[in-house]
Amino acid sequence: MTLVLGLVARPALDFRVLRWVPTLLVGAAVFVIWIGPDLLFPNHRHSVLFENVVLGMDRSSLSEGARGDPVVLAMRVIRSVVIVPIVEELFWRGWMMRWLIDADFRRVPLGAYTAFSFWAVALLFAAEHGPYWDVGLVAGVIYNLWMMRTKSLGDLILAHAVTNACLGAYVIAEGKWEYWL
Repeated sequence: MTLVLGLVARPALDFRVLRWVPTLLVGAAVFVIWIGPDLLFPNHRHSVLFENVVLGMDRSSLSEGARGDPVVLAMRVIRSVVIVPIVEELFWRGWMMRWLIDADFRRVPLGAYTAFSFWAVALLFAAEHGPYWDVGLVAGVIYNLWMMRTKSLGDLILAHAVTNACLGAYVIAEGKWEYWL
């Protein structure tokens, strides 16, 4: 995927990271925000706000046997750290945020703002994360703000990758498999 992006999308999209240290900090902060509510209020996610027929439940799709398989875990981490940030940031902030401003999204610069595009993307990003919609909403807002600030897909992809890398390490180290839906 990275090779395809580099060869095909590189002429149209700039994936350079412009603000390394702040972007790494944004990614780490989103990770802390992601797990924070569960650390502070351990059973809150079992209320109807988070577990229902629309959102599903915070249950891992990873089988018991797969949880001890280093190859499966490595592939899961690679997917969440490399593939997911690229695909989601290209879609949400590289395309959707701009498309909601103008159907000819190529005319809209990265990081352009309208209240509608900002909140629609944040809310849809939250919905994508099922029973973690609350922290998904906060993450979506932070990532949207970071895109407005940096105007850089590279920064957004890196921030998202850092969040997911921290979350993957946390899931494996603490056995918090429910984060991997």
